[in-house]
Amino acid sequence: MHKRFGALTAIALATTILLSACDTTRDSTTKESSYADEIEKTKIMTFEISVDETNWQTMLDNAADEEYISADVTVNGTTIKNVGIRPKGNSSLKEVVNDDTTDRFSFKIKFDEYVEGQTWKGLDKIVINNMSSDTSYLKEYLSYDIMEYIGVEAPLFAFADISVNGETWGFYLAVEDIDSSYLDRVSDGEGELYKPESDNMQMGNKINSGGQGVEKNTEDATNIQEGNGLPSEAATDEQSMGDQEKTQKDNTTDNAENLPDIQKGFQGGGMMGAAENGVSLQYTDDNVSSYSAIFDNAETNADESDYQRVVTALKNLNEGTDLETYVDVEGVLKYFAAQTVVVNLDSYISNMGHNYYLYENDGQISILPWDYNLSFGGFQSSDASEVVNFPIDTPVSGVSLEDRPLLGKLLEVPEYLDMYHEYLQEIINGYFLDGKFEQTVDNLNNLISEYVKNDSSAFYTYEEYEAAITELKELGVLRAESIQGQLDGTIPSTTEGQEKDSSKLIDASSIDLTSLGDHGGDTGGQMPNGGGRGKEGFVMPEGFDMDTMRQAMEIIGDTKSEELSEEQKTKLYDLGLNDEEINQLFQMPNRNQGNTQNP
Repeated sequence: MHKRFGALTAIALATTILLSACDTTRDSTTKESSYADEIEKTKIMTFEISVDETNWQTMLDNAADEEYISADVTVNGTTIKNVGIRPKGNSSLKEVVNDDTTDRFSFKIKFDEYVEGQTWKGLDKIVINNMSSDTSYLKEYLSYDIMEYIGVEAPLFAFADISVNGETWGFYLAVEDIDSSYLDRVSDGEGELYKPESDNMQMGNKINSGGQGVEKNTEDATNIQEGNGLPSEAATDEQSMGDQEKTQKDNTTDNAENLPDIQKGFQGGGMMGAAENGVSLQYTDDNVSSYSAIFDNAETNADESDYQRVVTALKNLNEGTDLETYVDVEGVLKYFAAQTVVVNLDSYISNMGHNYYLYENDGQISILPWDYNLSFGGFQSSDASEVVNFPIDTPVSGVSLEDRPLLGKLLEVPEYLDMYHEYLQEIINGYFLDGKFEQTVDNLNNLISEYVKNDSSAFYTYEEYEAAITELKELGVLRAESIQGQLDGTIPSTTEGQEKDSSKLIDASSIDLTSLGDHGGDTGGQMPNGGGRGKEGFVMPEGFDMDTMRQAMEIIGDTKSEELSEEQKTKLYDLGLNDEEINQLFQMPNRNQGNTQNP
């Protein structure tokens, strides 16, 4: 299969694979949750899709519309009739749309799209992800597995063999959608769910304001251009591209090395408007309308009183008062320990501040994991050393800890900092020491290698997969070594400390990051000009050429307002740019100066 776009950074770490699954079979008072027994991470699921050929082809031909069609789907031998299925993704979807060699989209399956109340053994929605940007096939799996290991209520996940009308389609990863069925499974239906996404990521898209639990075009908005300081492309639903989906030019892989001076020095600083609309979880005021990034993206039937509880929690979080009343401190610290281990920068801890779910129950907030195809350093990392030595005490990218209070405010408390370090140590001890990581990867390889070898629509060759497995094991071992050194105090554990003295960092020069994946014109996932972590480099979005870039920057100019005018947006759309690419360019500092100094 055609290998798309430039190679992506990544590394991996991992788990004791044949760990028995977490206790995911707890009964629900509102729904049957026996689907948990069927999504078994040590086994391969099967999805047999039976669909009208004409409707299927029409859906594929118009994938950017992300519209459901009806199909019968047999999951692990159980047939559910008349369910909804549609392509999903954002830049990941667009890459497949623009690649005439493949129709290997990720898909969302909604069992109750056409039949009210219909589920598959209690599950209303599931996503099947196409392994985009992951030569190893393991990054998202391992990320959820590590979350699960440390005690985070991760969605259920398992590898899946997909067929359509009796013909093999591809080898995917199935992930439980974080929605009402998830709440029924893990908390007896209690609490409210939100999927914060910056308003700046939603220009021109349909939003279900008020969040009445209806599936929205922005419902899982995730992947925006990975490797460019934009959100990743992976396993999430996303903002509709609709008729703003434009034909991109073909110059993708050569753009990165020919960037004009104006692009040098792009800093992945905080996303414009992130604090104001709530995606950063920073408190601004008591007005619900100030947190549109949260409440416009409600996944449950939340109302004004539910919103006010979240605002109250954010106020106390940001003031550092009564934290254990308003924050699930233990759960949040476990989440961030796992995030730090897997170096998932396409997340809350980067300038994008997205790809997570906010859970609130009885006035207490927590955070849940989502979208990990760019974990293990596949986003905003310039080289293997940055990934391996990612600092555990300032684990952010393009922003400061002050900009991310759900992490920063907790780490300010010595007791919680110690707790966070204990969780990191627990992951290292249980996941990596004594060859556990390598054995985990070997076990997973034994589980899936034949499926990968026979994956007729794969983005990578089997030989590339085998090379990625080798690099993955080395990366995981070195990452664990660095974390242990940082915990012991022999390696600096902050960005500042590492910049002052890099002599004690782990040497990762033997690692070939490019073997772990490729995506949208980002060579090895690296930022040109030594950018890394959104500090100095900038990657041209997929489909940009030099002329397009220059025209776009002329249109944007040195606009000082908080948003572009409709006229400017229209001109940029006419150039073939989408909202995410426009958003990236608009946030570039010193747009007209080519200034390489940080603002």
